[in-house]
Amino acid sequence: MRLRIATLSENTAGIDGFMGEWGLSILVESDEANVLFDTGQSLSTVHNAKLLGVDLSRVDKIVLSHGHFDHTGGLRSVLSEMGKEVEVIAHPDIWQAKYATSESGESRYIGIPFSRGELEELGARFNLTSEPVAISDSIMTSGEVPMVTDYEEIEPSLVVKEGGGFKPDTFRDDQALIIKTPPGLVVVSGCAHRGIVNTLYHAQKISGVKKIDTVIGGCHLVNASEERIWLTIAALKELGVGRLGACHCTGMAASAIMAQEFGERFFFNNAGTVLDL
Repeated sequence: MRLRIATLSENTAGIDGFMGEWGLSILVESDEANVLFDTGQSLSTVHNAKLLGVDLSRVDKIVLSHGHFDHTGGLRSVLSEMGKEVEVIAHPDIWQAKYATSESGESRYIGIPFSRGELEELGARFNLTSEPVAISDSIMTSGEVPMVTDYEEIEPSLVVKEGGGFKPDTFRDDQALIIKTPPGLVVVSGCAHRGIVNTLYHAQKISGVKKIDTVIGGCHLVNASEERIWLTIAALKELGVGRLGACHCTGMAASAIMAQEFGERFFFNNAGTVLDL
């Protein structure tokens, strides 16, 4: 199976002329389907796609990893560029009123910056489900990721607004993209708010494939303790991950340790990175 994975948007840019922007958007192209996983924060996905010679109108499906602005804020510009109806696969909780709170008690809205109606007028056809979705014979979404490890936790500062107050965001909408390939699974992660190790365990379970060839995307270790970082690395080694392309919310400190521990198996997955698998 032909498989190409291109990172269209990420915090940093690895090619001259590319736009770096906090967020993530990854294009998966195969003989079976072309899937855009997240859309970045604003204009970077469309801008960088043009520089890579990517025709976004050829995208068959859009998958949203969760309902934060840095993964969905580019949706309006992407839909405008595509100029057609397209299925958008996501969890129903993407429409929750998501906020980040500070120690001083201030709150900041970090959810989807558009209304559902506005996006549907541009061609979005939402398929909202908590279950895994089979996009093709080899490509599927993870659906909800169970939290089974005792060291992967959701940041308490991330909340949802309900009624007149806030409650912890459990990130039921957090999901990944899973691709079956002859060498093993390729797992594309948005932020892995529910834990990258939990995500990989779940990918193995629902795909029926144990070997993990490549992991690409955010691991949300940016504010993690050193203990959690090392426990995560130990688990990734135990899982036998063949290649690790960390980026976005993984954080530079965790990424540096991962680069040292995984050596040639590690790459920093910035905007412009293209893998032909």
